[in-house]
Amino acid sequence: MSQFTSSFWDVYITLVSLVSILACAVFLKSQSIKRVTQGDTTETSGHIWDEDLQEYNNPLPRWWAWLFYITIAFGLVYLALYPGLGSYAGLLGWSQVKQLEEENARAQAAYGPLYEKLAAQDVVTLSKNPEALAVGEKLFLNHCAQCHASDGGGSRGFPSLTDRDWLWGGTPEAIKISIAEGRTGVMPPFGPALGEGGVKDTAHYVLSLSGGAYDSIRAARGKEKYAQLCAACHGQEGKGNQALGAPDLTDGIWLHGSGEAAIAETIAKGRNNQMPPHKDLLGPAKVHILTGYVYSLSGK
Repeated sequence: MSQFTSSFWDVYITLVSLVSILACAVFLKSQSIKRVTQGDTTETSGHIWDEDLQEYNNPLPRWWAWLFYITIAFGLVYLALYPGLGSYAGLLGWSQVKQLEEENARAQAAYGPLYEKLAAQDVVTLSKNPEALAVGEKLFLNHCAQCHASDGGGSRGFPSLTDRDWLWGGTPEAIKISIAEGRTGVMPPFGPALGEGGVKDTAHYVLSLSGGAYDSIRAARGKEKYAQLCAACHGQEGKGNQALGAPDLTDGIWLHGSGEAAIAETIAKGRNNQMPPHKDLLGPAKVHILTGYVYSLSGK
């Protein structure tokens, strides 16, 4: 790893940047020193288009050259004031991290009292408070909508938050833990243990639990395999287990798609879903307000 921490790269980047800018200035100067006498327009670059269209070898216009010189000067001044030359921090001491911290501090000073006021209310009260819902919606759109959709309806692989069907529980306490601590749901692959035929048999038994179309002969064979490999998490009746995040297989709500093909793929290959924790990013007050908003979505 020493090659990535050596000061050589700081020097290398600095030299490449400065030499490139100065080389542009030298090249521009070399293209601007030729003088053309009045009426002398006979010398061409040798390029010809459409049989008779020629390019004259004239110097660049003065206004264009000076505009280029201004951009070169601007580049040098910018690199002196801001970071851009290796580890050089710039005369102004600006950085993206510093700017973010300053903006967060200003936002906290402006909105912190509002967050604290709303955080003093319980989740059920927040779920009915228009002011809290307006704040919670903005938090949701910024941090949750990318996976769960702007209306909380979810998508394939990302659960809906509006249907009262909860993998880890829909109580205020469970929702807050999900937001703050995150969740990791793992279903191991059973394809090697069951084989192709066993996977299909088990898939048809699972379909029978939710009232879907299934092959009764395959389902009968799959029932025993389900009891051996699946019941420990999903229960003998397929009702699931919120303590483990194991979904209910009887309600017709499918996170990764229904039908024989989708269910067989889940059984054979397994699933590994993760929701990241947000406690460090949002803080306790925002997590509490967001919990109230998410709780309100399923209350509709």
